[in-house]
Amino acid sequence: MSTNTANNPFFQKYGTPHDCAPFDKIKLEHFEPAFLEGIRRDNEELDNIINNPEEPTFSNTIAIDYDDEKEQYFSLLDNVSTVFFNLLSAETNDDMDELAEKIQPILTKHDNDISLNPKLFERIKYVYEHHGELTDEEQTLLQKTYDGFVRSGALLDEKGKERLRALTEEASMLSLQFSQNVLKENKAFTLHITDEKDLDGLPDTQIQAAREAAKERGKEGWVITLDSPSYGPFMQYAKNRSLREKLYMARNTECTHKNKANNLEICKRLVNLRREVAQLLGFETYADYVLQKRMASNTKNVYDLLYKLIDAYKPTAIKERDELRAKARQMEGDDFHMMPWDTAYYSHKLQLEKYNIDSEMLRPYLELSKVIEGVFGLATRLYGITFKENPSIPVYHPDVKAYEVFDRDGSFLAVFYADFHPRKGKQGGAWMTEYKGQSINGRGQNIRPHVSVVMNLTKPTADKPALLTLGEVETFLHEFGHSLHGMFANTRFESLSGTSVWWDFVELPSQFMENFSLEKEFLHTFAFHYQTGEPMPDELIDRVIASRNFNVAGACLRQVSFGLLDMAYYTQKQEFTADIIPFEKEAWKDAIIGKQLPDTCMTVQFSHIMAGGYSAGYYSYKWAEVLDADAFAVFKKEGIFNQATAQRFRDCILSKGGTQHPMTLYKNFKGSEPTIDALLERNGITPP
Repeated sequence: MSTNTANNPFFQKYGTPHDCAPFDKIKLEHFEPAFLEGIRRDNEELDNIINNPEEPTFSNTIAIDYDDEKEQYFSLLDNVSTVFFNLLSAETNDDMDELAEKIQPILTKHDNDISLNPKLFERIKYVYEHHGELTDEEQTLLQKTYDGFVRSGALLDEKGKERLRALTEEASMLSLQFSQNVLKENKAFTLHITDEKDLDGLPDTQIQAAREAAKERGKEGWVITLDSPSYGPFMQYAKNRSLREKLYMARNTECTHKNKANNLEICKRLVNLRREVAQLLGFETYADYVLQKRMASNTKNVYDLLYKLIDAYKPTAIKERDELRAKARQMEGDDFHMMPWDTAYYSHKLQLEKYNIDSEMLRPYLELSKVIEGVFGLATRLYGITFKENPSIPVYHPDVKAYEVFDRDGSFLAVFYADFHPRKGKQGGAWMTEYKGQSINGRGQNIRPHVSVVMNLTKPTADKPALLTLGEVETFLHEFGHSLHGMFANTRFESLSGTSVWWDFVELPSQFMENFSLEKEFLHTFAFHYQTGEPMPDELIDRVIASRNFNVAGACLRQVSFGLLDMAYYTQKQEFTADIIPFEKEAWKDAIIGKQLPDTCMTVQFSHIMAGGYSAGYYSYKWAEVLDADAFAVFKKEGIFNQATAQRFRDCILSKGGTQHPMTLYKNFKGSEPTIDALLERNGITPP
């Protein structure tokens, strides 16, 4: 460990545009000393607060305004933690994983030292009970702070606090180990193809990508990986059924094998740790604990939503399944039995038959640089903001692009990072995060956010640019919606700004943006053939729109099944001792209409509910889908590019963060509470 702070960028003023993280200067050796010094400074700040002889007030206990020098001094731990843990997901390696295992328990202990400090809570409680006049936002922050300490064990006796420390420290380490195991298992498997016949059915773009993947690994032939841009198209197009089975089983048995990356016991332990934490804090189940701070409020409302969706969508999903089986038998014979690795393949065939459409037809019109222009242009058209790439802003990998974002009046709004493609040290999936949150300091300076979206989109090949599927465009729009929530933040306190909202509300801005992907007027702005420059034909767009609800009911039930699984784990009242795999099959059976295989397991790779923030909260995606359909119906009525409507959405929702109850924010935008009607209509379950 290097103790030389003179060359450690975390101890200096960054000296970068907009005070961005100096990724070009940060080395692995810089993290540990910055973590440890950051903890020491946090403790110094804590001592200053609890030893302050003055009466506790909002301004000397809850929200202390520092000058720039002290702000930099006391923000060290936040700064280094943000960079390290974001890179741990986007650009990790064995050395970083090893450091994470070392530093995680130290950080968890530090967090507990603060949240369980009796003198600090005594001051917070005094302010909570004796505060003077506060603004609405100050009152919200005070309530959030007080509740946060109570929910972190501040009211427990010493024995309870020590038990809570042990539980949270163990859970923190197991969550980290879970994530590392998923990444290792995902990257460890490759399907190496040497016989060209095994590529039958694959489009040229996928064959080229597989050839590039083989070259990257120093191999002849072609390589298929478990990363989505490789896995998905192979399952959809490859004629070789045995290879589809091999790939499917590799993907769906990750972290179940008898090796160091097995997550079965880790999942069981995490469920029990969270249950015990909740019960220690006075709740019957972990779901009860979580839902106290969610729009859904309680487990009954969650199950009501999930089963309302099952009742509405299951009859249509069964028809979809039967139609798909009939198509497969038509092609393969009456004795053919559909298996899970056949679903994507025959769905593609059926979609071609019904709508003459598939994702490959759209790729030539969805070249990444044009998609970027289209997504940015959409934000310009709705909100008047503009994006300018700035190569002088350091980035952590050549795939990453950094942009300055300017508001309608030309003022600086945010820094936006975009990280597009899969690589060795990167988790799968897509997410939005921040390197700096928005706030307004005591001198009235509006600190603007640094927002990042991380995705795993199709990579360019030697002779073709990155050509996306429409699903990948939707992913981009989804994460971009989260980023707008961050970029438009305009609150006083960082802990209430941007995406710092209840988790069944946070998906509204992201899922809302997905709606534009099937709007002809939006596609006309950027969907041009990468070779000829010809626009995507209206006739092709019409076929896409006509097929928008193809297998929509099955897709809905899939999400509902994940919600049921999540709730099954976190509504446990007694010690969880069941075997994970059969428990999973039983937990979600009401939403399953296909064949369940005995060896496959979702739980052990379900990062959202095991290592992410969606434990007892996965239903949020469907909850927010009700909101996004309802909100977009307002835009459809008033005009999808109506700037007055967009400004109202920005003012009432995107800029407000967590300063008010989410339903209050939503009603301020729409004028009424949402209903499920717009979602059912959009999905074709009920007529318009």
